[in-house]
Amino acid sequence: MIPPLPRTVRAVDTARLLDLAQEAALHGFSRRLPVDWLREHLAAEATHYLFPTLVHRLAHRPETPVQWRCQQLLTVSTGEQILVLLDVMPGTFDKIAETLDTASRVDIVSRIERAVSVREWAERMGADAGS
Repeated sequence: MIPPLPRTVRAVDTARLLDLAQEAALHGFSRRLPVDWLREHLAAEATHYLFPTLVHRLAHRPETPVQWRCQQLLTVSTGEQILVLLDVMPGTFDKIAETLDTASRVDIVSRIERAVSVREWAERMGADAGS
């Protein structure tokens, strides 16, 4: 049984975010940036945020685990925050400690709603969007 989609935001450092992206790549999840792209463009000491928005099942690939599609607010090396999607397994998300208070979570969701997409940022920077 799949746990219900949590309505929360989790904060992760760059190393943990790279681990999440690697796990998504190993499972062949469709919403993720390449780990090499993230290593190149993320701010190394930044905190990044994940906000689950939907339960994602692949009916055509029943061997693939169910995922929670998360909106990510990533801080890139320019200091800007960009919006990216990442598919995360529910058990993996649940292992990320809940460290944010309610006001912080509300602020982060508001920033997610205003953030530019990775594609928009990459076009402006003249960088490959990693897709």
